[in-house]
Amino acid sequence: MTIVQKRKLMDETAPNASTGIINGRSSNVLNWDDVRFPWAYPKYKTMLANFWTPFEINMSKDIKQFPTLTQDEQETFLKVIGLLALLDSIQTDYAGKVADYLTDSSLHAIMIILAQQEVVHNHSYSYVLSSIVSKSKQDEVFDYWRNEPVLKKRNEFVTKGYEDFVENPNVENLLKSVIYDVILEGLFFYSGFAFFYNLARNQKMLATSTMINYINRDEQIHVGLFEKIFKEVLKENPEYDTEELKVFGTETFKVAAELEIEWGRTIIGSKIAGILMQELEAYIKFMANKRAKQLGFPPPFEGYRTNPLKWIIAYQEVDLGKTDFFEQKSRQYTKASEVNGFDEL
Repeated sequence: MTIVQKRKLMDETAPNASTGIINGRSSNVLNWDDVRFPWAYPKYKTMLANFWTPFEINMSKDIKQFPTLTQDEQETFLKVIGLLALLDSIQTDYAGKVADYLTDSSLHAIMIILAQQEVVHNHSYSYVLSSIVSKSKQDEVFDYWRNEPVLKKRNEFVTKGYEDFVENPNVENLLKSVIYDVILEGLFFYSGFAFFYNLARNQKMLATSTMINYINRDEQIHVGLFEKIFKEVLKENPEYDTEELKVFGTETFKVAAELEIEWGRTIIGSKIAGILMQELEAYIKFMANKRAKQLGFPPPFEGYRTNPLKWIIAYQEVDLGKTDFFEQKSRQYTKASEVNGFDEL
């Protein structure tokens, strides 16, 4: 196994443009006009254009509306927020760990921005909870991951993949950790996202759903970034582009989808009006196929080539250059074209 070396803080004998995405040489002087990967600067610009903070969201209507939700809606709302808080906490740490091994200064910089965005996401969950529930209830929500068996199983599935890389940083473990990253950011949020968007289409908790939309958009861009990193690592280390890796990728996405479906049954099942569990299951399998394809793997599920939740597209693809869908404040952010295409594979 090829060990992945940590990047040096400075190397005065190396070029500014790195010699490799991992195990390369770089001075670590960041000159955006002299970087190795032509897609790095556009990605950087897109991530900057998407900058936002929770303070921009007016929660006053949600504060009044939360007590009017059904008991099932309130319970699901809090459980999903608790899950998202845990996953984005893990993601913040993982992004920093990966950044330590990217020997390209532009990608290291982008990864630091990604980690900062995950911190903003976590702040968002605290912001929402502090607006609608007591501090004691907020503390309870942030501890759901310790006590919910379904949550624990999902979380351990991803964190094990991350920990393998952290504890043994070789190329194979890096590639596998990226697969788990795409699962976390590109699949494990999606039952929860569907729940919030379903509330929004029924004119419920629009401020929270707006925030979820911003988070959803960020996560899609992050998936695209890790897709690039994954493919560049394989391009520079072709001996790892094996049939075994493809089998591992397909099977891992299949297990992940089954875990997400189990979570969907737990939080939504037949108790949330407007979401049919059969359609949600098909949607998760569709997304698993989509994410597997992005990384170059065969789809884990036969069929499932179109999005069964057609209504959700409008909520995931808000044009944030105009007044947004949920009628919050007018914004001047650009819409990233790479996040489109939720209709079909």
